[in-house]
Amino acid sequence: MKKTLIALAAVAATGAAFAQSSVTLYGVADVALTKSTDTSAAVMSAGALNNGTSRWGVRGTEDLGGGLKAGFTFEQGLSLGDGSISTSGAGDFGRAAWMNLSGGFGDLRLGRSLTPAFYGIAAWELTGTANYSVVGSQFGFLGAARSSAQIMYTTPSMAGFSVAFAHVLKGNNVVEGVERARNNLNAIYRNGPIVVAFSYDKLQDAEAGKVLGASYDFGGFKLAGSVMDPSGVAKGFTLGGSTTMGPVTLTLDVARDTEAKDTDLLVEAKYALSKRTFTYAAIVRDGKGEDAKNFNHLALGVRHNF
Repeated sequence: MKKTLIALAAVAATGAAFAQSSVTLYGVADVALTKSTDTSAAVMSAGALNNGTSRWGVRGTEDLGGGLKAGFTFEQGLSLGDGSISTSGAGDFGRAAWMNLSGGFGDLRLGRSLTPAFYGIAAWELTGTANYSVVGSQFGFLGAARSSAQIMYTTPSMAGFSVAFAHVLKGNNVVEGVERARNNLNAIYRNGPIVVAFSYDKLQDAEAGKVLGASYDFGGFKLAGSVMDPSGVAKGFTLGGSTTMGPVTLTLDVARDTEAKDTDLLVEAKYALSKRTFTYAAIVRDGKGEDAKNFNHLALGVRHNF
């Protein structure tokens, strides 16, 4: 593993030497002091109460001519607490390991990556799909946010409209000992202040999951909501608003499971220290239904993107 890191760092450092190609080292450092009901305070950098998971990655592109480009991304999670690797349950580079071809036809990506359904939800979700997002904690992202051995195609944007479709072959997806293919897609419309996105996920021989969400930016205030019907999870909705005043952004978001009568609530405050660094405070009420105990969570943290 150590040799791999050294080799990738060397590639990133020398990428500029290759004609019409580039290699970039990037990442996130995120650390927070957290406290939850019935648990002791702790420092986290890859947990459910961080704004994002600390990580580093390498991405590159090469211009093949005629408008065609080839690219790749390898991304690995890590802990600022003890320096350990966070694998996302799928190997050392469990956050991303893919290559792509892109051009006027769109983008074709193969490997382990985020799903179209996730990108569809991220298009309108107010926190930028933060780890503590109540949209994610209440309903998930239509199955796992990432799929391995995924074949994904994204169309070019046409008058603000784009579609992404992904398929995982049966031979690459064994669920409970059975080979089962998976289809996943989004349809996103962006036009000025409005975003509307439909996300869909279907595992073979299982019920399909669907999400329709939208946001509207009034200028200084953004409103977002969705109707949720994920497979295997009760139906519900989300509704929230976000306002920006100078360097401060305040967000209130509610996710309601209408069948379980379970409401999750998020209050988030972010203060921009620069274009790449911000501090944040998040209060999350994790509802557990009428007859179960509710849990409250608090996080105070800082995030730096590089």
